[in-house]
Amino acid sequence: MVRRDFLKAAPFFLFRTPAFAQAALAEPHFPSRLHQFVWRNWELANTSRLAQVIRGSRQNVLALGASMGLPAKRSLSDDQLRRIYITVIRQNWHLLPESQLVELLGWTKQKLDFTLKEDDFLDVKLGARPASLQPVVYAEPSATERQQAARIRQTLRNELGGQLNLKGEDAFAFVAEYSRPASPAAHPETRPALWNPRIIYSFFALYGDPLLEPEADPFPDEYLAQLAQAGINGVWMQALLNNLAPAPAFPEFGKDWEQRLAQLNVLIARARRHGISIYLYLNEPRAMPAAFFTGRPEMKGSRNKDLYSICTSVPAVHAWLRDSIAHICRNAPDLGGFFTITMSENHTNCYSHTGSWSAKTGRVQDCPRCSRLESWEVISSLHQAMQEGIRAAATQARLIAYDWGWSQEMLDHIMPLLPKEVAVLSISEWDQPVNRGGVKTRVGEYSMSVPGPGPRALKSWSNARAAGLSAMAKIQAGNTWEISAVPYIPVPHLVVEHFQGLSKAGVSGVLASWTCGGYPSPNLEVASAWYFDAQPDPVAVLQRVAERRYGAAAAAGVVESWRLFSDAFREFPYGVHVYVIPTQHGPANLLRLSPTGLKPGMILFPHDALADWCGAYPPQVVHSQFSKLAAGWRQGLDQFRTAMKTATPQHAALDLAIAETCLHHFESVANQVRFYMLRGTPSTADTRKELEALVRDELRISKAQFSLVRKHSILAFEGSNHYYYRPLDIAEKILNCHWTLEQLRLASA
Repeated sequence: MVRRDFLKAAPFFLFRTPAFAQAALAEPHFPSRLHQFVWRNWELANTSRLAQVIRGSRQNVLALGASMGLPAKRSLSDDQLRRIYITVIRQNWHLLPESQLVELLGWTKQKLDFTLKEDDFLDVKLGARPASLQPVVYAEPSATERQQAARIRQTLRNELGGQLNLKGEDAFAFVAEYSRPASPAAHPETRPALWNPRIIYSFFALYGDPLLEPEADPFPDEYLAQLAQAGINGVWMQALLNNLAPAPAFPEFGKDWEQRLAQLNVLIARARRHGISIYLYLNEPRAMPAAFFTGRPEMKGSRNKDLYSICTSVPAVHAWLRDSIAHICRNAPDLGGFFTITMSENHTNCYSHTGSWSAKTGRVQDCPRCSRLESWEVISSLHQAMQEGIRAAATQARLIAYDWGWSQEMLDHIMPLLPKEVAVLSISEWDQPVNRGGVKTRVGEYSMSVPGPGPRALKSWSNARAAGLSAMAKIQAGNTWEISAVPYIPVPHLVVEHFQGLSKAGVSGVLASWTCGGYPSPNLEVASAWYFDAQPDPVAVLQRVAERRYGAAAAAGVVESWRLFSDAFREFPYGVHVYVIPTQHGPANLLRLSPTGLKPGMILFPHDALADWCGAYPPQVVHSQFSKLAAGWRQGLDQFRTAMKTATPQHAALDLAIAETCLHHFESVANQVRFYMLRGTPSTADTRKELEALVRDELRISKAQFSLVRKHSILAFEGSNHYYYRPLDIAEKILNCHWTLEQLRLASA
């Protein structure tokens, strides 16, 4: 399943009533919803805020935590609270009514609504909410609840022992590492480059409206310095034209533009010291509700859901696009540029929802202007308006047209119509054939297990160059949605294979990550060799990177472990629904003996939706492939552990934890797929015995992962989703496993 297909089928919450699940999600391993609330928010909010939400006291909260054996309550800083809001929302999505959720966050309802809409489709990622959620209010626990809490306390002691009280790292401790002054050894790469630009997304930037939150710095000095060392010379961030520029035609636009552009200039100046430019991602013009067009009906374009395009074929709208871009460029003259998506999940221009990725683009039916035009005429005109704005400002900003969603027909017609300054960006691996486990598929979204370039990108780049345009590759060099719960996937051999193909394809620049993949990893360092040399020696590149990161004594063993990891990752069953299968959550995804009936949310809630997880594959093949992947990864991990014994210490502990986390997630996905395959079969003694074995293995994995995630705050974090899980979520899985085993034993009695 590709992102666009998922979002087509998902409920959009903007300007309409949200879709709701039928009933609240029961968690019987907790004594009550009150206990569940305290547990799940113990390390996400401060004691006083928890007490306020449940109308209790600090002592009530602390007593409830102690009754379940939770570790000492931690205090969260303002920076931690600012960065963890998606995790807070996810943890309480099936628990708290909206009023209490807003209170827990310390927000307004308006801020929550904006975040759900604009923070990378957060509403869709979360999925449906229960039809009615009653407030969670403090009441003295009953005798039965106290007994159940005591059992939980004893279970934690038995399973985790002293690990439960280890200090480890607090949430976002890794941010401090990149926020210190740049180390003296760090400096921009100064050799002449073959590829320009070389752009990436910040590993930990906030996504929604980052220019109004300067305290959560997306590009601190040490981070920029490390990117520069890895050959990166551009970073990107999301932008909305309607809050970056005032507009006479739209007086409601442009609120706080001065503050946002002032902060943008601060970031631009700092990045330039490291030889890095900033690029803004535009998905414009954003569609609006019907009320927006009162008094301006001539601008109303095509409809999608409850929104209407601000029609770009109207001269006044074309002028607004041009003037807004010019305003940004004049007020941020050192901006690196912009890149666009125009056939998008967001409804934007009138053709933005007319048959993405198909052979032919559908015809707009409900816009009196665009219905007379071809898709390539509308899309090229939009880019023409933006390029006119750059020219009017007379800056060096570049415009990059990302062909995400363009039909084959558009690829054949649009290139000669685009301004000659434009670079065309294509997903390199898209449409690459895959044959795994006897199932033939094609890459339908970003992949590292299937290196590109694929036939679609090659065609797009060829057409662009024939029209005199630059050709750029969109890739994932660090990680992908195949598994984004680790900062990078240690498969440099696959990165080498991909970059060798890109070098032969003759691209002139690269966007090396979407929101995941921006960690300064050995993968990025390996990739940088191709930025400056058309034909570097892959063996020498891998050896050099391994020596620099781990020392000469460990390098040979590291390179061999990378090879084993890369070979194992080729077994990933590409064609599963990567946006819903629990590779991001791994052992934190709870086991359900009874079907929840819930559809998965994109990325954030896999639930128990086996049929949705499997995509193009039969479940038995998904289980087989993840088992093969885990077995091969285990061989690489054995080799890596041995190499780390002689490695220099700077990266050894974390990189080993990253490799171990990958294994735990692959093993857990295999277990969960098999668990739900069995759950759907008649209950027999043999079935229950295998189910119990799977639950016990999940218990083993969870105990091992708890230690890793407590020690390393960077694990299970991704910039646009925040934490997929925290240590107590893994501890909850331990409770869930015990409860599941108890129910299976009762069923056998």
